[in-house]
Amino acid sequence: MPQATGTPIAEQAAPLFKAPDVLTAIRIPLAVAFVMFDGALVRLGIVFIAAFSDVVDGIWARRTGGSRAGVVLDPVADKLFMLAAFVVVLGGGMLSLIELIGVMIRDITAAVAFLTTLVLRRPTTLPARAGGKAVTVLQVLTLVAFLAGSELLRPLAWATGAVSVYAIYDYTREVWRP
Repeated sequence: MPQATGTPIAEQAAPLFKAPDVLTAIRIPLAVAFVMFDGALVRLGIVFIAAFSDVVDGIWARRTGGSRAGVVLDPVADKLFMLAAFVVVLGGGMLSLIELIGVMIRDITAAVAFLTTLVLRRPTTLPARAGGKAVTVLQVLTLVAFLAGSELLRPLAWATGAVSVYAIYDYTREVWRP
């Protein structure tokens, strides 16, 4: 049976926390704020801050070295923010449940995979890949289209779903690579 190629979290020789983790953690209260505050401009600002923090914390962590908490906190914060934001989108009635699932399928799959590795007591991390980054960009664009009331919302949701399927395939191929 092929072996997963991710790095076991327990084997990483990194500090527990580093400064970029604070920037990462900001996305968790931003997720709550996205749900609590009303108004497209306020929510657009929240999306901008969340996206900015995601880009900057990644660059910062790569330059200074990551932390053991960061490898878990970053994807959790990302997924919590997107989940909260797309629950608001679903509540807005502009996307169907199946479209929402398409937009979130990469995140749902990643969460299930992560929980599986925890249950099996073999948590691993995988470096970000181009497909995953493309999904994140498309998710942000889908949120912007929702907030702008754009007719591009549905096409972006479907494009996000399609790229998500590719990203899932790409990550799966990487994990099971000989």
